[in-house]
Amino acid sequence: MPAITFVLILVAALCTFVIAAVVVGREARRLDSVAPRSVYVVDEAVEFVAEYLPADTQSRLTPDELEQLLTFHMRWLHAKGLQPENVVDRRQDISTPVVVNEDTLTGFLLGEAERNGIVILDDVDVVNVVDAHHAYFEAIGAVGPMATDPDVE
Repeated sequence: MPAITFVLILVAALCTFVIAAVVVGREARRLDSVAPRSVYVVDEAVEFVAEYLPADTQSRLTPDELEQLLTFHMRWLHAKGLQPENVVDRRQDISTPVVVNEDTLTGFLLGEAERNGIVILDDVDVVNVVDAHHAYFEAIGAVGPMATDPDVE
């Protein structure tokens, strides 16, 4: 084999490696700077939460009531700025941490249930729904880390 053929093969292999390294590096950097997309599916959330609830809570809430409570929760999150208007890839640009307090949320859900005619027989059912819904958020990767600030409860 002539030496020039060997040199051309070596140059071609080197160029291929450089192009691949640049493309992979660029995509890795892009993916690192964009928040992963979490997809919330209502039917999936209702099924997950219903299975996660204790048996006594399951027996007191219908699937429609459960879905309404989850909808109220999502509206509350939207009002707090935690649910975006449109779903687009965007940089992780949260400058002010938002802390979700389960007590406030539970009170909100109890009020919304009363306003919308959902009969809650035991307040602990709403607490269980909140816990199960947060477990669903964790399962789909839609929650951030626990607050570490000593001023935050």
